Amino acid sequence: MLALLGLIGGVALVTLSPLMALTTIVVAGTERLDANVVQSALDDHRGTPLALLDEGGIRNDLAQFALIRSYSTEVVPPHTLVVRVVERQPIGAVARGAVWDLVDAAGVVVESSPERPAGIPSLAVDAADPDALPFRSVAAVLLALPSELRERVDVISATTRDDVSFSMIGAGHRVIWGSGERSEYKARVLAAAIGATDQGVAWEYDVSAPDSLVVRRL
Repeated sequence: MLALLGLIGGVALVTLSPLMALTTIVVAGTERLDANVVQSALDDHRGTPLALLDEGGIRNDLAQFALIRSYSTEVVPPHTLVVRVVERQPIGAVARGAVWDLVDAAGVVVESSPERPAGIPSLAVDAADPDALPFRSVAAVLLALPSELRERVDVISATTRDDVSFSMIGAGHRVIWGSGERSEYKARVLAAAIGATDQGVAWEYDVSAPDSLVVRRL
């Protein structure tokens, strides 16, 4: 029994001692964020025994970075904390005067630019408000589109849940999408319709009732 108690005490002593204290912080997964800045925000945790790291404190320190959508941590003995970051990704751009705000599906501004970047749809909504039905509607549709179609969306708009529509770059196609229901199926129907029509002219593809596709020449 004494030997067991001694072993437990020895393990606890080593685990909680400076021999197992945090000295190295590794931040992975950043693209827009500066990993060094994120590391600096966690500097107060250096010197803390790995077993005593404050998850709540780490969460509070990372909350200042609006671009972090989620993160995970991994303790790597004897001295390292790995923070894996998942950054917010823009789904579209909202015009704000002479500036374009690139926003994610939650309406968080990922970055601002004087010009709309290529491959980023323009959101024709009053504001990137996640509580507003038009924004939620266009965001849901954009998230459902495969990347090769989403990158071809020029301007997407909605005023209700059921009237999402968008134009496409290139030939100037117009797509009547309707509601966000069955969006994955609608995306497959749209891709097939595009592949089966002459791309030298502009078409209107109505996939609002995907089992009854309607294609009209503009």
